[in-house]
Amino acid sequence: MGNLNKHLQTHTNEKPYSCDVCGKEFSQKFYLNQHSRIHTKEKPYSCDVCNKTFSQRCHLNKHNQTHTNKKPFSCDVCQKEFSLKEYLNQHYLTHVTEKTYSCDVCNKEFSRKSYLKGHIRIHTKEKPYSCDVCKKEFTQKCHLNEHYRTHTKEKPFFCDVCNKEFSRKSHLNDHYRIHTNEKPFCCDICKKEFSRKNDVKRHIRTHSNEKPFSCNICGKAFHQKSDLRKHYRTHTKEKPYSCDVCNKGFSQHAYLSEHYRMHTNEKPFSCDLCGKEFSWRASFRLHFRTHLNVKPFSCDCKKEFHQKSDLRRHYQTHTKEKPYSCDVCNKGFSQQAHLSEHYRMHTNEKPFSCDVCGKEFSWRTSFRIHIRSHTGEKPFSCEICNKSFSVKSILTCHSRIHTNQKPFTCDVCKKEFFLKHNLVAHYRTHTAGKTFACNVCQKEYYREFDLKIHFRIHTNEKPYSCVVCGKSFSLKNSLTKHYRTHTGEKPFSCDICNKEFSQKSTLNEHYRTHTNERPYSCDVCNKRYRRKRHLKRHFLSHTNEKPFSCNLCEKKYTEKRHLNKHYLSHISENPFKS
Repeated sequence: MGNLNKHLQTHTNEKPYSCDVCGKEFSQKFYLNQHSRIHTKEKPYSCDVCNKTFSQRCHLNKHNQTHTNKKPFSCDVCQKEFSLKEYLNQHYLTHVTEKTYSCDVCNKEFSRKSYLKGHIRIHTKEKPYSCDVCKKEFTQKCHLNEHYRTHTKEKPFFCDVCNKEFSRKSHLNDHYRIHTNEKPFCCDICKKEFSRKNDVKRHIRTHSNEKPFSCNICGKAFHQKSDLRKHYRTHTKEKPYSCDVCNKGFSQHAYLSEHYRMHTNEKPFSCDLCGKEFSWRASFRLHFRTHLNVKPFSCDCKKEFHQKSDLRRHYQTHTKEKPYSCDVCNKGFSQQAHLSEHYRMHTNEKPFSCDVCGKEFSWRTSFRIHIRSHTGEKPFSCEICNKSFSVKSILTCHSRIHTNQKPFTCDVCKKEFFLKHNLVAHYRTHTAGKTFACNVCQKEYYREFDLKIHFRIHTNEKPYSCVVCGKSFSLKNSLTKHYRTHTGEKPFSCDICNKEFSQKSTLNEHYRTHTNERPYSCDVCNKRYRRKRHLKRHFLSHTNEKPFSCNLCEKKYTEKRHLNKHYLSHISENPFKS
């Protein structure tokens, strides 16, 4: 009797069981239970051979056939054998060419009457099926069902080989061909074969150069309607796909999928030659060319590149073009990626966080370098002395010790330097113009930012305070440096002698002991110094200025250390004075 009742529901269309999560209705409780696993991610059926899990028993049964290597389903036309009936059905369509039903309006032909019926509604504009959630209308019920899954996130079609789920059966059928390597669609012009019908249609337009879809805003034309839709979002700034982890929006689903791998650390692309894994197909392809040493893209200046994007970026070094500009500060960039990274300076967004210590980073490069401080990894080694480094730029600087290469030259005096920041520091000795002056003490600065910082001396503003000892600082950088006195952290190390320093400026000064560079020279006697403060101290010997005076006897000194030493003489004279 129970089976009869179930059967009767197919006639009455009664669906008494509904899902608590998405509201979808079912005629039988069994189907509701199966559907519920989409939301719970429960997969109670597992394969005894490879431990792969499945949400439905029928999917497990299909999957088991991949281990037996049995192919019980064979094609009556060409005798090709398949492990699953779905594969056979999909393959069989490649033999069926008869299309007996044709459209009276456009003469398009169809193999089934139902396909013709659905097609005619394109001409009549009839859309009898509407979505209960968003009221969008469709010409065919199957299209409504497919659309409805965008609301429920349901993916009922399941690959029994690799476990991948799909919201549409057509997508599953296309996917199956990855496993069977079947390419049933062939280009009549060049005989190139494709696994999907849409791919061959798109390909044919490359022969005819037909671009039937054009943008009504800028006039740009495209081979495919989907490409036009994607392009249109560059005008509307629409980002319909958002990450459920960090809420970042994307204009294309493919971009969201790639972004999501940042959170999951999934690396689906692996190199067969060296085993290296990659999150993105583009990165994998680029890497693979390093094995083949193929550089198919070349510039007029004869420089060659592995990928076209690198050539485009290089070309901008000739044209000086910077097509991407920041909405906040109008700074221009030659690459979209550089603009995206720069924009995080304004938003203070730090999407990369360390699982070990919780430290967050705005840039992936900084994050990767930081991770090496935990792992101790030093992937960059010197070919001459075998010394290893965690950062490639440090290896580059180190290599110049062996080659004695000084690539940074002063335009004024032609002096050469190992490091760029040394050239920048040196160049200021030639620069006379200081355009920003303090209206309190008239001190001048090269940059407006430096003047702002200096002005806090007068206002005594110290917005940054230490959580350990409460000491306040006018600069965030000063607080960071101070904090290391509590933690004992010395993040900057000399790549020549491995000596460690708590401040980068101290490391830069230390470098000069190896290079013997003395960038600061006295205008009076030309004596040179490694450190700016040493030059300042020396200059007092010419001016006879003594800025440090004793508040007990008014004796004056050129250096603070001499004043401190003098103070001791007062203490020794009156050891018991309160």
